[in-house]
Amino acid sequence: MTAPITLVGSGLAGYNLARELRKLLPDAPLRVVTADAGDFYSKPMLSNALTANKTAAQLAMKPVAKMVEELKAEVLNHTRVTAIDRTAKVLHTAAGELPYSKLVLALGADQLLPGLAGDAAAAVVSVNDLAEYAHFRELLEGKQRIVLLGAGLIGCEFANDLAASGRQVDVVDLANWPLSRLLPETAGQYLHDKLAGLGVRFHLGTSVQAVEGEAGAYRVSLANGKVLEAELVLSAIGLRPRLQLASAAGLAVNRGIVVNRLLQTSDPDIYALGDCAEVDGQVLPFVLPIMQAARALAPTLAGTPTPVVYPAMPVVVKTPVCPTVVAPPAMGSVGAWQVERSETGVKALFKGEQDQLLGFALMGAATSERQALAPQLPAVLA
Repeated sequence: MTAPITLVGSGLAGYNLARELRKLLPDAPLRVVTADAGDFYSKPMLSNALTANKTAAQLAMKPVAKMVEELKAEVLNHTRVTAIDRTAKVLHTAAGELPYSKLVLALGADQLLPGLAGDAAAAVVSVNDLAEYAHFRELLEGKQRIVLLGAGLIGCEFANDLAASGRQVDVVDLANWPLSRLLPETAGQYLHDKLAGLGVRFHLGTSVQAVEGEAGAYRVSLANGKVLEAELVLSAIGLRPRLQLASAAGLAVNRGIVVNRLLQTSDPDIYALGDCAEVDGQVLPFVLPIMQAARALAPTLAGTPTPVVYPAMPVVVKTPVCPTVVAPPAMGSVGAWQVERSETGVKALFKGEQDQLLGFALMGAATSERQALAPQLPAVLA
């Protein structure tokens, strides 16, 4: 028998690629190996599930058995891949050796660990998958005072969600305004004000140094000398692509697993996509790049090499108190932000030297201009 095309990972990247593959190769042997339960869910929904009143079980849109049926694939769940033998084209797992014909790494990314001092540092939680969200919801029961590390995309979404659920939220970040990597200062201040109006308290330009105490009664010490009282401490300081498996197998890695425009690693029979992949020097942990990559990689695996193309892909930030859409300019872009702030929103345009539109940030009422502005943006990867 032919060894199956094997996908490692059952997140949006892995399962969407499997769906695309099935359109082109309806009968080819296909295997999905995942350390998770294998249920299909949307990871971006984890950061606004409280307001939607969704439990972890409700976020699982399709159980693993349904995915097996729909994809006509073997899904090995709760199965961690420990090594890749590239010569033998075999995966080593606790379930034994698994041969592959083509291998796709859709490993995702881990939450960065804050590296804190204090006897309760290990009690800091993060939410990076459905199981962790279920654990978070258990810990959150009956808790009102939350300290949240990180005012980036996920941090702001969780802050909005927690505050909207009636909890007291303190957000700590080294930057001087929320979403500092995506927004110019005026836009970031507008988001700050809207979240503050919901009750979120920001501690910016500082960091958490230590967490002490016991379950439900923590003291969170900041670098600026303040001490915050918390019943739960949540970290959302960023993501790091999962590189260990690829690196140990001798594949080229940098910020992510290095792939070419065909999403092919330094081994011609191994591919990568999603949060773990570095495509043409870019690591883009967002939904739209994942979908673009899955649609390109499926025909490549089916025998028609198809380079991935990234059009302009604005990011919708799930902060209902302050609707936000941002298309950040590419790294190294030369230009300047032109910002208009009003009572109803912010329109920030990043213009190049020839007055061409290279990026934007739209907030509040200005989000209505997204459809008109997005087509003017250059492709992320043409």
